[in-house]
Order: sequence, then structure tokens, then C-alpha cells
Amino acid sequence: MKKMTLLVVLLMFSAFAKAQCAMCRAVIESGGDTAQAEGLNSGITYLMAFPYILVGAIIYLIYRSTSRREAN
Repeated sequence: MKKMTLLVVLLMFSAFAKAQCAMCRAVIESGGDTAQAEGLNSGITYLMAFPYILVGAIIYLIYRSTSRREAN
């Protein structure tokens, strides 16, 4: 149960992260359209999450396969 709670907390934390290239931010904000800047922030955050999810899944599969071998 603790592992599942930790996983949910980590996934939710990435949803609140706001990161983007400084150059992109300067160009978007200089236009004065804050809605477009927020959309860019959300898109970058969305794209950033998938590599971490894939790496986590691969690490979990490796862990699971090695722990099964040790049990046998």
C-alpha cells in the first residue's frame, strides 16, 4: 500500500511541475498572450512525463524478473 501511495504522489507531483525553455518562454510572453504561454507550459509538462513513466516501467519489469529468478 505504501508503494502505491508513493507512486500516486510522484505522478501527481509531475502534473504540477511547470518547466519550459527560457527562450520559448520569452518569445511567448513578449506577445502578451498568457493563455498561449500556459498552453505551452501544459504541453511541455505532458510531454515530459512519458519518458519518466517508460523508464519507471522498464525498471519495474527488470526488478520483477530478477526477484522471480532469486525466488526459484
